Amino acid sequence: MRALVISGGGSKGAFAGGVAQYLLEVKRHQYDLYLGTSTGSLLIPHLALGNIEQIHSIYTNVNMSKIFNICPFVVKVKDGVDIVTINHFNVIRQFFKGKRTFGESKGLKKYIRSNFSLSDFNQLKKMKKDVVITVTNFTKNEAEYKSIKECTYEEFCDWSWISSNYVPFMSLVEKNNCEYGDGGFSSLVPIREAINRGATEIDVIILETEVNMEKTVIGKNPFSLMIDLFRIALDQVEKHDIAIGKLIANNKNVKLNLYYTPTKLTNNALIFNKEVMKTWWEQGYEYAQNKSEIMSDNKL
Repeated sequence: MRALVISGGGSKGAFAGGVAQYLLEVKRHQYDLYLGTSTGSLLIPHLALGNIEQIHSIYTNVNMSKIFNICPFVVKVKDGVDIVTINHFNVIRQFFKGKRTFGESKGLKKYIRSNFSLSDFNQLKKMKKDVVITVTNFTKNEAEYKSIKECTYEEFCDWSWISSNYVPFMSLVEKNNCEYGDGGFSSLVPIREAINRGATEIDVIILETEVNMEKTVIGKNPFSLMIDLFRIALDQVEKHDIAIGKLIANNKNVKLNLYYTPTKLTNNALIFNKEVMKTWWEQGYEYAQNKSEIMSDNKL
């Protein structure tokens, strides 16, 4: 049983799309299980359907206004570097409305529904392959995995949206008497879950470099500092997930093919720049191609 696992990573999901396109169209990999977290959860339904052109269009045409109905920050470019500052008006408005998050991402919810139809859902549900989305149940402090086989169309779209809600900058969602958010807080790279579901070979796309060679630069204002601290914390979750996944895979004789980003793409994956994301998609495709050639040469 072969699985494709895609980690969380916000806008960096464009890179994962390029890698997946090469694996599906050129290597002709056939997956029985698609499992994604956060941005990975947005990719996998379209990849499972083989709708590469559609998901490419989605990731290379998205912008901040399509994600946030209330954006909590302002992005300024200084000397070619993105500087993130707080959007005081929006954050204060959230405060006076009694909201617990700095921003809201209802635009993303609408974007998901407009690009993944009921017809797509029904077609995917009839297939033998399974599509599983990771979410974090904050009330119970645990990861939950939502299979398309167990969802209605409305539920599946909701879980896809919830999986990508990077709290407290995006929406905190109450569902089934619990509060939910980004799957990355509990299972950023869900290798273990893929193995638990019977996978014997897994292609894992990890939206971070394998080794961090750069000095971490911490934000110069409280808001960007918070973003950086969350990023550092999630890096630790990622390393834990990969280490545990490798250990279990070794014990159960599961083959792991790991695809990291070769370079650091961004320090803030909440910035959605369609031109940059288009470049990342191309880089992901080229990276997978080069890695495949190297692997083939090593077998000779």
